Amino acid sequence: MPHSERTPEERFEGLPDFPFEPSYREYGGLRLAHIDVGDGAPVVFFHGEPTWSFLWRKVIGPVRDAGYRCIAPDLPGFGRSDKPTELEWYSYDRHVEYTAPLLERFDLRDATIVVHDWGGPIGLRLAVEHPDRIARIVVLDTGLFTGRQKMTAAWTAFRDFVGRTEDLPVGFLVRGACKHDPGNEVVAAYEAPYATPASKAGARAFPLMLPTDPSMAGAAAGQRVLDALGGDTRPKLVLWADSDPVIPLETGHRFAAALGTEVDHVIADASHFLQEDAGAEIGAHIADWLTSS
Repeated sequence: MPHSERTPEERFEGLPDFPFEPSYREYGGLRLAHIDVGDGAPVVFFHGEPTWSFLWRKVIGPVRDAGYRCIAPDLPGFGRSDKPTELEWYSYDRHVEYTAPLLERFDLRDATIVVHDWGGPIGLRLAVEHPDRIARIVVLDTGLFTGRQKMTAAWTAFRDFVGRTEDLPVGFLVRGACKHDPGNEVVAAYEAPYATPASKAGARAFPLMLPTDPSMAGAAAGQRVLDALGGDTRPKLVLWADSDPVIPLETGHRFAAALGTEVDHVIADASHFLQEDAGAEIGAHIADWLTSS
């Protein structure tokens, strides 16, 4: 059982525009959190680095109101989920292992997944490994890491900064990757899960474990998922920010083509955390696509 920290609940009091109550499940010695709102066919939202289900608050409203059940897990190390404190605990395989039981717990069928950032490699792998449960895929500013992908200078600088910074300034990083300043309350909500520097191990681990060579851990799995999705005929919706310095729109076009599709909507005036810059617009695009497909 990993040594982990649990964020005191009072740190989550007064979150802006986030009225959703958490639900909890146990797996592998950890208490893992998710939100579950609305009724209808399930839509599962996977966050990435260094965010949590709070990221999806503006997107969920329009999707829920269109008649869908919205589920957003907090990955181990993030949000209200327990936080293993050893960097070495975190891996691509382990994140998938700890997230997959959510599909089984709710016996999800005909589900749509919505993925962003590191939620892409995790959610897209679940789509490949559980095709009986996941019927549609929505992709936002993400990729699959095979060790062959080209990384931007912005990402390399970010990785190097994370590698030397134990007390990672999570809110500062989120603010810097928004096109419009989300404000101090929102920045504080991204900092809320982390009561100590040690609890930030998960947020530090993601950039450091991203494979930059095909021989690195996780690269072969990423290639397998990419190969499988290239011929996958499930409906896909791809939304991409116009001003993402981490995973630029040009990369989005290439990734969409690798998935056998194209970028359906370019989200104007938005950066990497496009859910902060244009969450309601993104939610409306997803809701319209779901109700018309």
